[in-house]
Amino acid sequence: MENKKKLVQEKYGQIAKDSSEPVKKAGCGCGCDDSFTIFSENYYGKEGYSPVADLGLGCGIPTDFVHIRKGDIVIDLGSGAGNDCFVARALVGEEGKVIGIDMTREMIELARANAEKLGYKNVQFRYGDIENMPVTSKKADVVISNCVLNLVPDKDMAISEICRILKVGGHFCISDVVIIGNLPEAIQNAAEMYAGCVSGALQRDKYMELIAKMGFINTTIHKEKEIFLPDEVLKPFLNETEIKAFRDSGTGIFSITISGEKPAKGCVCCGT
Repeated sequence: MENKKKLVQEKYGQIAKDSSEPVKKAGCGCGCDDSFTIFSENYYGKEGYSPVADLGLGCGIPTDFVHIRKGDIVIDLGSGAGNDCFVARALVGEEGKVIGIDMTREMIELARANAEKLGYKNVQFRYGDIENMPVTSKKADVVISNCVLNLVPDKDMAISEICRILKVGGHFCISDVVIIGNLPEAIQNAAEMYAGCVSGALQRDKYMELIAKMGFINTTIHKEKEIFLPDEVLKPFLNETEIKAFRDSGTGIFSITISGEKPAKGCVCCGT
């Protein structure tokens, strides 16, 4: 697990350092060419959107579906350069607060610099793991996350922590990558494809079961989109025959945006 965390920290730390170069806005962490934004969605025109904070690393727009209200406390898991935090800030208003959590120090530094440039006083960024968040229990009205949980080794603990930091009746909205079928072994074992949000993704059914197991209610999938991996992304790991077999296997890689609510009785992880 620690090796995976170190891999992600190194990869995304480098992306943060190189964020001034457009080629790095690849829509994933796999080092792909920017001629295809594999996962990313278009934020243009959304209130609060700041292009300087958009590194193209998301796979959805969770703020579109989460019903954030004025005055809410929103926590963004894996906040990167601050993109979703700044969009959430426009929704909570001056009376609300947004907290971004990221385990990559370079991303935290970049996000803080972006917030300072934009003059935001009610957006805060904290360094820490999603499996052990630097946040008190029952703090958040809303938790959001964009293409990050697939990068977390202990997903059970991450979902448990979402439960812990949510207020009773609070809700989450997560955009993430899931798999239907089986990835080729070479893809599963490729460090680059783990950092690129592919090989660390759960099976779709298992993902849904994990959320249900924790006790969340009113779970809804708002959006589901199949992701096509170009041959150029697969060729470092698969030969032409293996690529064809992968295409013919029926295996699918999907981005989903899902929401759920913490019930009055609490979740399995943290009781009442």
